[in-house]
Amino acid sequence: MREAATKLIERKDLPRIAKELRQQGKKIVLAIGCFDILHVGHVRYLRGARAEGDALVVGVNADAGVSGLKGPGRPVLNERARALLVAALREVDYVVIFPEPNVDALLADLRPDVHAKGTDYTADTVPERATAEQLGIRVAIVGDPKEHSTRELLQSVRKARHG
Repeated sequence: MREAATKLIERKDLPRIAKELRQQGKKIVLAIGCFDILHVGHVRYLRGARAEGDALVVGVNADAGVSGLKGPGRPVLNERARALLVAALREVDYVVIFPEPNVDALLADLRPDVHAKGTDYTADTVPERATAEQLGIRVAIVGDPKEHSTRELLQSVRKARHG
């Protein structure tokens, strides 16, 4: 197993890595997320994503993106720490931090075979479904039912601390 830090890649390297993986005959899957505090729901999502192909690339939202999506006080962990935690999972082959507010440009750069989304989405509600369709990327809904959330985990920690 590779060290987690060796799985972190620069955005500019995505097309080259995708080309190498394709030359090896591998089916590429892209999963994305904030992964602010890694929990069992994230792990199940990433395992489900990996089951869709041979190489799993995970896009981790940059700090500014997480703050915009999740609000004040987030992220709890900085982008490098979050990326390293995700990279430490054996199912994950590569991790890239992306600054955009959506994943359209990342899909265009990587052109994965499959774009995996969590069960909080349906095929009709995936925000980037038009981009995926235009690029010929299959969207797969993976993971367990959305019964875990970082927001709820943080609330229970705060409650226990003040409780």
